[in-house]
Amino acid sequence: MTPDRMYDLLPAVVRRRDAEQGLALRALLGVVQEQADVIEADIEQLYDDWFIETCQSWVAPYLGDLVGYRVLPGSAEALSGKTEAAGRLLTAIAGRRDVAHTSANRRRKGTLALLEELAEDVAAWPGRAVEFRALLGVTQSVRLYGRDPHADRRRLTRGRTVDLHAVDALDRVDGPFDPLAHTVNVRRINSARRQGRYNIPEVGLFLWRLRAYPVTHAPAHCDDRARTHFTFSVLGNSAPLIAKPVEEPSPTHLADESNVPAFIRRLAFAERTAQFYGPGKSMCVYVGNEPVPLNRVVPADLTGWRHQPKNHQVAIDPVLGRIAFPPRQAPTDGVWVDYHYGFSADMGGGEYVRPLELKRPKGFYTVGQAEENDFTEIGAAVRQWRADKTSDPSKREAVIEITDAGDYLEKLTIELDPDDRLTLRAAQGKRPVLRILDWYSNRPDGLQVVGPQPDAAGQAGTPPRIEFDGLLVCGRGLRVSGNVGQVVVRHCTLVPGWSLDQECHSEHEEEASIELADTPACLQVEQSIIGSILVNVDEVHSEPNPIWLSDSVLDAAGKGLAALSAPHERRAHAVFNARRTTVLGKVLTQAVGLVENSIVDGCLQVERRQSGCVRFCWLGPGSRTPRRYHCLPPAPPPGQPQRVVPRFTGTQYGMPGYAQLAVDCPDEIRRGAEDGSELGAFHDLFQPQREDNLTARLGEYVPAGCDVGIVIVT
Repeated sequence: MTPDRMYDLLPAVVRRRDAEQGLALRALLGVVQEQADVIEADIEQLYDDWFIETCQSWVAPYLGDLVGYRVLPGSAEALSGKTEAAGRLLTAIAGRRDVAHTSANRRRKGTLALLEELAEDVAAWPGRAVEFRALLGVTQSVRLYGRDPHADRRRLTRGRTVDLHAVDALDRVDGPFDPLAHTVNVRRINSARRQGRYNIPEVGLFLWRLRAYPVTHAPAHCDDRARTHFTFSVLGNSAPLIAKPVEEPSPTHLADESNVPAFIRRLAFAERTAQFYGPGKSMCVYVGNEPVPLNRVVPADLTGWRHQPKNHQVAIDPVLGRIAFPPRQAPTDGVWVDYHYGFSADMGGGEYVRPLELKRPKGFYTVGQAEENDFTEIGAAVRQWRADKTSDPSKREAVIEITDAGDYLEKLTIELDPDDRLTLRAAQGKRPVLRILDWYSNRPDGLQVVGPQPDAAGQAGTPPRIEFDGLLVCGRGLRVSGNVGQVVVRHCTLVPGWSLDQECHSEHEEEASIELADTPACLQVEQSIIGSILVNVDEVHSEPNPIWLSDSVLDAAGKGLAALSAPHERRAHAVFNARRTTVLGKVLTQAVGLVENSIVDGCLQVERRQSGCVRFCWLGPGSRTPRRYHCLPPAPPPGQPQRVVPRFTGTQYGMPGYAQLAVDCPDEIRRGAEDGSELGAFHDLFQPQREDNLTARLGEYVPAGCDVGIVIVT
């Protein structure tokens, strides 16, 4: 469609006369054409809305109503919402796949495989359905009634009693793949108080909330004290590996350990090494450019690094994510790894799909080890950009893209001039590591962003803007100084406490990940994980720094420390804004703008309480804020401990379940947001709505006379 399509239909004489009079008719028909295009697009969409595969999100519940699909409470609010979050909520309430499969699912009602498909269609969670009746301990009949095979009363498919030689079966006790017999538990699996399992009518659906995120051909971390010891994580911490889910062979197949993102057990890895190890599988180790052959891989327990592999063997511990080579056979060509780690959502950078600007500016530079890249170092690309923009002002807007998952050890200082717009980002599907080391002994180190220094007459041009996207920064923090207008951190991880030890403890927990030093910069953090923020500015002659966080984790890296403050834990000269954010630590700020749907697992201390809004949040004891709206926790009765407190699966960065609300977290927090979702960084996963939707569907498709319940595994 062209904007002059209607105008071009006019006779040439009319268009010529209109050109002589200033093209007023063309401008009028342009407005009419714009509205006609809107109507035409709406008419074309009407046909697409007849099909569940192509319809708009708000149409899916109406199509579901035609086949008797029951929509959960809350759909009316979602249908009336016009925001992107409302559209994601609607997807959680009425998924396209679930609506499309409604009629076919009713023909398979009562089968365990269908319950697993419902978990994927309705809640987008991998599942494993278990009929606990088959795991009850019963007395077997050893008598055969005649020669009729149908008269055999032996139950060969039931759970068996414990065989102490079957160590793999013992390793799976009380899990989703437990094959052993149990005594009767009279509690119901859908009990609201305490969940039972092993009884005749009980059916359980085990669910995995954590996703398996891949890391492809990334450098492993070598222990400086022992050159034969490596970790899969480039940060040097131990973390369990996750299995890469394999598609099930048929719709009637029940999921096993290879079909779900489960933690890889040592015994499972020992018995089925070829299932987990190799290029394109759950894990792989490369020495140089060649993968270590399968016949050299030895499953081992590398706790304390006590196990020493024999010559030409490579020991792998999937529970700790460690690799050990034989003594005196340390690889000199480098070690690279493929593996999968567990996390809750697309956050902090990784190989998941991120929204990137497809249009490339004139200043576009690629960094990587491949020959087709422009540079092999980030610093070289920055220096070239500074030289190019001097001769060509159109290159002030530039993108430096890192095209691999390498580990870049550099001393990086980015100097910005007025009107600069620089983006330092990872390529789609890559997670590069920016390691900032201690280069100087007589000055502070870090990732330096230096803006222009305004002179007495004022600085000409607009303040520069810099954006970091898809990066993992460790070793030091980001320091911003000078007259910088905006700093954007999107889909990045600035490791809390700079670096981790082997147990995932921060090594410098009192150090800031981002420091705003004498700069008016506005800090904007989106879908990222960062350590503490330090605001060190002249409070007398400068305005407060605006700080915006959304869908992120702000971690002080230590109990009782401040996540946002000025030096010496004074109140930061800043205006703090947070939406759908989890803060682990104290927030000390001069003022707040809008804080909503967030958790501050510490106190929120605000100096100016006359302005700002805090709504639908959980705030730690001792908080001093503007007037609150629907905030937690409520005051407990006199003499009673506080009941409504957030419980997390983990609070140490580097471990699965980091900042994830635990299963036993109070419902006031799990459903405390304004739209009924959970508070904190993972609000937009809408896990409570997905769980409710799945529970309603299970009640419709469960075998007759059975009770069904959801069991969260991760």
